[in-house]
Amino acid sequence: MSPRLWRYALVGALATAAHYALLSLGVERLGWPAWLGSGAGALLGAQLAFWGNRRYTFNHRGPWPAAWWRFHVSAGLSALLGMALVGLGVVAGLHYLLAQALATLAGLVMGFVLNRRWSFSAG
Repeated sequence: MSPRLWRYALVGALATAAHYALLSLGVERLGWPAWLGSGAGALLGAQLAFWGNRRYTFNHRGPWPAAWWRFHVSAGLSALLGMALVGLGVVAGLHYLLAQALATLAGLVMGFVLNRRWSFSAG
């Protein structure tokens, strides 16, 4: 893997950890329903992923608002790909966690390519 792809994976892992931390804090300590904790964690994770990838992974210097929107469109497309792959994997007889692991890898690659070529491109 390229160094940039490793950085992208690291930022994603940290954003995911923050997502799960806020989910757990919200549910276990603050008494939030799980759906609220999940949504709040996802929003936090997405923002951390955007800023981490903008600066650390891609060293993007352009205007951030346009990149922010493109990043979130890319994340949505990656999520849809993941949902489709998990669904297909389960229909094919895979355990859902194995299907999710494969979908996560596919989403990692797709997200990296979209973000490198579109979200954080110079144009």
